[in-house]
Amino acid sequence: MRNMTLAHVAQVVDGQLVTPAGTEALKNTEIQGAVNDNRKVEKDFLFIPMVGARVDGHDFIEDAFSKGALASLSERELDNPTGPYIIVKDTKLALKQIATDYRMQLSIPVIGIIGSVGKTSTKEMLASVLGTKYEVLKTEGNFNNEIGLPLTICRIKDEHQVAVVEMGISDFGEMHRLGDIAKPDYVVMTNIGQCHLEFLKTRDGILQAKTEVFEHMNKNGAVILNGDDDKLINADTLGIRRIFYGLNGQEVSASDVTAEGMTGTRAVINAFGDTFEANIPLPGTHNVMNALAATAMGKELGLTDDEIKRGLEKASTIAGRNNVIEVRDITIIDDCYNANPVSMKASIEVLGKAPGRSIAVLGDMGELGEDERQLHYEIGQALEDNHIGYVFTVGELSEEINKSLSQKNSSCMAHHYADVEAMLEDLLPIIRGGDTILVKASHFMNFSTVVEAIKTRFE
Repeated sequence: MRNMTLAHVAQVVDGQLVTPAGTEALKNTEIQGAVNDNRKVEKDFLFIPMVGARVDGHDFIEDAFSKGALASLSERELDNPTGPYIIVKDTKLALKQIATDYRMQLSIPVIGIIGSVGKTSTKEMLASVLGTKYEVLKTEGNFNNEIGLPLTICRIKDEHQVAVVEMGISDFGEMHRLGDIAKPDYVVMTNIGQCHLEFLKTRDGILQAKTEVFEHMNKNGAVILNGDDDKLINADTLGIRRIFYGLNGQEVSASDVTAEGMTGTRAVINAFGDTFEANIPLPGTHNVMNALAATAMGKELGLTDDEIKRGLEKASTIAGRNNVIEVRDITIIDDCYNANPVSMKASIEVLGKAPGRSIAVLGDMGELGEDERQLHYEIGQALEDNHIGYVFTVGELSEEINKSLSQKNSSCMAHHYADVEAMLEDLLPIIRGGDTILVKASHFMNFSTVVEAIKTRFE
């Protein structure tokens, strides 16, 4: 990390640099990265211990030194440390201060990915597109909060030419703090959906919270907006240039969209007057929208149509994010990392287009506020509309899905369970060759165990 010497870091965090005997000269050495997990320490990294509910990172400072850490932060004096450390009041705050200072030294474009649904998938697709021309740093997994974002900024190296960072919030003010760290040159906004309603209350509240980022943007940059979203089409970007994408005649749009089952979707992409066909290797209309966002950003950064096409056609997703897994002749749609009403309905639509029998394994969606039961109840209509054959629900709130189907006298074979173990006892024996199984719930439901159980049974 250029210019980030220990002496400079100590100044940035308003901390006291302590150099045990023999380490005084290290104060002018640059750190090569910063991590809060001692297992990820590399040579000359800065270790940032954090105090959690169950684990105190300070207990692993010496392990970090043994793995090559140049120095550590600490909220207290250390006994006989084997390396330099910087005493600070709050290591989490210090991490943000370090990332903010480092960001100010960077000259590469930083692209922030924001929205209620599709941030991670859009981030992966955009990185794939930009990777055909540039060396890209992207957020790992879902590191998009007030710890994950600064850690991502600290991963940017001299060889990187563009950074794609995911920015996730759940309350007012958070985007101000994230925006102040990332100071994005560009922002891609996927949509304003029904999530984090527990704190943000309404879609207008969500819009207000997410658009806090505009106050921290490069005023000469651009905002890439989903023009099919009724809230974003009129979003006030504080004078920053707007570019719209969507299926309804936006500056970047798609036509002749053809579903290819679980293998993906074919579409003709129309971008600022240029046209090309792409085979997007991810199923669902929502992934066409992600491709349009990536196309708009690719155009903005000077990519050719051929480079954009190649990037779209090699795009992939990550575990738990609409990830299609083939186990013998069974297809699993692993979408169990997170869930809200918009993403739940989109995944059910994908399942409805699958060949063979369709099975939906659904769990509770979190942070939906006072309307949480009604929002779960409405999922039943999506299952009915998409002619899903079997529905297995788990959790107190998901019982509303089952109730909805029962009251509609639905043709869906619906079953509800209090826990995953009981559900699996009934689910696993009925699965047969040719089935497609959607597994989706909010992360706290731990539905990754469902995916693993199915894989283990049939591998």
